[in-house]
Amino acid sequence: MKTRIPLSVSHMSGNELDYIKDALLNNEVTTYGNNITEFEKDLESYLNQNKNVACLSSGTAAIHLALIQLGIGFGDEVICQSFTFCASANPIVYVGAKPIFVDSEIETWNICPIALEEAIKDRLKKGMKPKAIIMVHLYGMPSKIDKILAVANKYDINVIEDAAEALGSSYKGRKCGTFGDFSILSFNGNKIITTSGGGALVCNSIKQKKQSIYFATQARENEAHYEHKNIGYNYRMSNISAGIGRAQLKALEAHINLRRKNNRFYNKLFASIEGVELFKEPNSDFYSNYWLNCITINSELTKVSKEEVFNILASKNIESRPLWKPLHMQPVFSTSPMYKNGMCEKLFNQGLCLPSSSNLKDNDLIRIKEAFNEIFYV
Repeated sequence: MKTRIPLSVSHMSGNELDYIKDALLNNEVTTYGNNITEFEKDLESYLNQNKNVACLSSGTAAIHLALIQLGIGFGDEVICQSFTFCASANPIVYVGAKPIFVDSEIETWNICPIALEEAIKDRLKKGMKPKAIIMVHLYGMPSKIDKILAVANKYDINVIEDAAEALGSSYKGRKCGTFGDFSILSFNGNKIITTSGGGALVCNSIKQKKQSIYFATQARENEAHYEHKNIGYNYRMSNISAGIGRAQLKALEAHINLRRKNNRFYNKLFASIEGVELFKEPNSDFYSNYWLNCITINSELTKVSKEEVFNILASKNIESRPLWKPLHMQPVFSTSPMYKNGMCEKLFNQGLCLPSSSNLKDNDLIRIKEAFNEIFYV
């Protein structure tokens, strides 16, 4: 059996140990230290919009703390696109609020601005004004940000920008992760850079950053003894993890270029295959890190189904994965309201994610090409 070609794996820069050793030598291995301070500064500099960054244990934790700081609680409603990973919506339930799901549009696969406004109007008719919108940049592709923010501003609704998959992506030249009232990043092991596990909350003020760190460190008051006036959480990133992040961030642009190179490979591979569409930037306003490269398969044209492609690739030890199963189709969210146009269900039925690691080897690409040529008899 040939070695497995995974979907997306960590890609080390080669300098991670330097930062880890520094943390060990200074006995800064918990949730404080130079690595955390400098990683936050580096992220703020990279985003380049006068933002303030709090490093946390996960992107999910970042969404949770954003909801808390926006004052969202029991009985409130929060809009979230249905076509995303469950971590975008789970924190809504953590705070006792109710997720309201909205369908996608065809170009970016992200929340549809038209369906978004229809959902808001309907919730208002029902006497419930949504307290926030969670805007996700799926697979590294920026949303139609201007249109979404215009709707949010029209109805005076806060936006939490979920850029977990989109570090390094940009819209009209501005980095994703800088558009929300709060924005979040993820450094999970399969992301474009990793801290082994971790995330960040991007804030618009130093006050918000300090409040985020306060909640992330068990909401301990500034007293000699342990004093707590609020419920807190154990959400702070470790100094060891931040050290990995510092090394990874230096390699980010190289990793983006390699993933975009993968996209060009797939674009050439599928150019002549009728019925297979590669997920690509709609126009020059959108710059994707192509965290994952994805295709949709029209089985009426290809005579091969998504499931058959998945199984053939698996038989060759090449990992693929169905696109996100829409959250309104998940059993845990089956009773949540959904404003749909059918797009995300169609994408789920037709779509696959393909190997996209920034450290794919030439031999890996040859095997992938040979597999698809065999599948579609090119």
